[in-house]
Amino acid sequence: MRHVGRALLVVLGLIGAAIAAALLWPGSVPADVASARRSRFTLTVEEDGMTRVRERYVVSAPVTGTLLRVDRHAGEEMSRGELLLAIVPTAPTLLDARARQELGERVGATEAAARRAGAALERTRIALAQEQIDLERARRLAAEGILARSDLERAQLAVDMRAKELTAADFEHHVAEHELEMARASLMRLRDATRESGAAGEPWEIRSPVRGRVLRVFQESEGVVQAGAPILELGDPDDIEVVVDLLTADAVRVRPGAHASIERWGGGAPLEGRVRLVEPSGFTKLSALGVEEQRVNVLIDIVSPRAHWQSLADGFRVDARITVEERDDALVVPSGALFRSGDDWAVYVVEHGRARRRTVQVGARGERESAIESGLEEDALVVVYPSDEIADAVRVQPRPAT
Repeated sequence: MRHVGRALLVVLGLIGAAIAAALLWPGSVPADVASARRSRFTLTVEEDGMTRVRERYVVSAPVTGTLLRVDRHAGEEMSRGELLLAIVPTAPTLLDARARQELGERVGATEAAARRAGAALERTRIALAQEQIDLERARRLAAEGILARSDLERAQLAVDMRAKELTAADFEHHVAEHELEMARASLMRLRDATRESGAAGEPWEIRSPVRGRVLRVFQESEGVVQAGAPILELGDPDDIEVVVDLLTADAVRVRPGAHASIERWGGGAPLEGRVRLVEPSGFTKLSALGVEEQRVNVLIDIVSPRAHWQSLADGFRVDARITVEERDDALVVPSGALFRSGDDWAVYVVEHGRARRRTVQVGARGERESAIESGLEEDALVVVYPSDEIADAVRVQPRPAT
């Protein structure tokens, strides 16, 4: 009996030690895990944007006068040359002989300037032709080894400089001709005003410069308008682009021709787009938190068939996802698995039920997924969004990340 009692005490002691060890032994920490896999990696930048008609025309009052009631409304189809509105000009002010003389002299001066610009243009064109002849001669001599390469380069430079001078001279000629037309028009208006002797003219009919739809009417009721005042806006709603303002740090990675996905636009499937232009100048914009940000507009053309987005019109809000980098065979992990370890990136890998810290080299990091260059093997289980309870060598209880 004495031996039985001792054996019972030993068994009870072992059971108690086991219970104490179980209570003191650290338990497994639940952890969401995902597998590192080989797949196509796409790095994108996402931002909200707005649709707009690519080419819009604001019809403004050409003269100061009384605008007759506008019978056009937003959404109306307009043909090129169709009547939009009419304005009765204000009675012109009677001008004196001095004003007529000044305008006449201005016409004479602009005529002389136009002739001078035309002569300069022709002179530059002849000089360019001569420089091109000299360049061809220099090329032949250089090919025969008679002329030094530096002389050939100077001949080429002379042609390039003369071509730029020709472009500038052509621009000056167009400016001079435009100023001459303006001066003649001013003198003609003066003569008409003198003949009418202060009487108001007939209504001026303003016709549509393009085929399209009326986008909005700024002033519909009859009333006095000043010259240059906007009255209505025209455009083609089938010719729509998407404008997205990106942070400059993101915009520098976007290239013209990049693929874009137009999402959450109110329809069904996302629309396909292509980046047409990253504007060369940025602007300052206040964020929702009141922080000044430097942003730049990125213009995207919608390439999906028009039938898929008929309900999309001017000024609608959309979300755009622009592709900035693609890799065909990359080792991909969720971006939530990455965390900073000093100056390096690291992940927790589950090995034999424990979390092991691994330093990795990240090739590209997106909002959802990241491409790993080195430090991780394919099919490795990584902890996604590791909590503060997880550290190196801590026991974990893996569960699939949702």
